[in-house]
Amino acid sequence: MTPTPFPPDLIELQADWQRTYAALAVPHPAAPTALRRRLHMLSTKLLWHPYFLGPGRTSAARVELRRQARAQGRRP
Repeated sequence: MTPTPFPPDLIELQADWQRTYAALAVPHPAAPTALRRRLHMLSTKLLWHPYFLGPGRTSAARVELRRQARAQGRRP
């Protein structure tokens, strides 16, 4: 499968969501309410990003976005 050309802001938004989720998932996170609010805000931004408002944007594209954001986070 050819990687979908996601806008850089969308990949960074997804990477930020994944970092926030990971911070919330640890036992006894610092400021859990703030993290939950941030996760909710980021989820809303991802859901309504203009990239996903076009026709043909499938759940497979969202999976690929998560994969690319994880790969970006692993780069030095």
